[in-house]
Amino acid sequence: MADEPGPPVDGMRARFLAAPEMRAPEPWGDRVVVAVGGLVGVGFGTDPDSGRDLLLVASGTGLGLLGASGERLARDYDQERGHPDGDLTCPGIGPLAGTRVRMAGLYGGGLHTVSADGWGVEVVGPDWPHHRVLLSAPWHSPWAGDHGVTWWHIFHSRYMPLRAAGFSPSGRTLAVAVGSDVALWSRS
Repeated sequence: MADEPGPPVDGMRARFLAAPEMRAPEPWGDRVVVAVGGLVGVGFGTDPDSGRDLLLVASGTGLGLLGASGERLARDYDQERGHPDGDLTCPGIGPLAGTRVRMAGLYGGGLHTVSADGWGVEVVGPDWPHHRVLLSAPWHSPWAGDHGVTWWHIFHSRYMPLRAAGFSPSGRTLAVAVGSDVALWSRS
């Protein structure tokens, strides 16, 4: 019956539903959003010359390569290359040419969920199918501690399906990809 109340909301679900989306804490910079129509997946690589983090983005229209601050570095419009191979890798482009990049997104895979110095990222779905991305301070967890102190709700995928969320291998860049764009945070 429509008048009967639903099941009680459990404590953790209520905790995450009540946490407002907010800016990532220092030392993380402001979120940079890059539009990518038909985003399939993302994968991190390292510039062999500078050592900086690069993000390979796969979409229905090919591959793009972004710097950690969202600048577009290279583009390949070959639609066949915009989907990971069976081993969940795509060919690198630009400075990553000649390498294979592990991808995370529509077809599976994953990015780092903890940085070497302890920052963590979790994806929760208290209002599924919408997902929330939670960033936690080094060696803390959103399952304990206070919102805005030891963990932060930094992204809410209200309108597009979440593809991937996680850190670069260096831990200096955090990416959250949805079907229409990618959000990036970086720190020095």
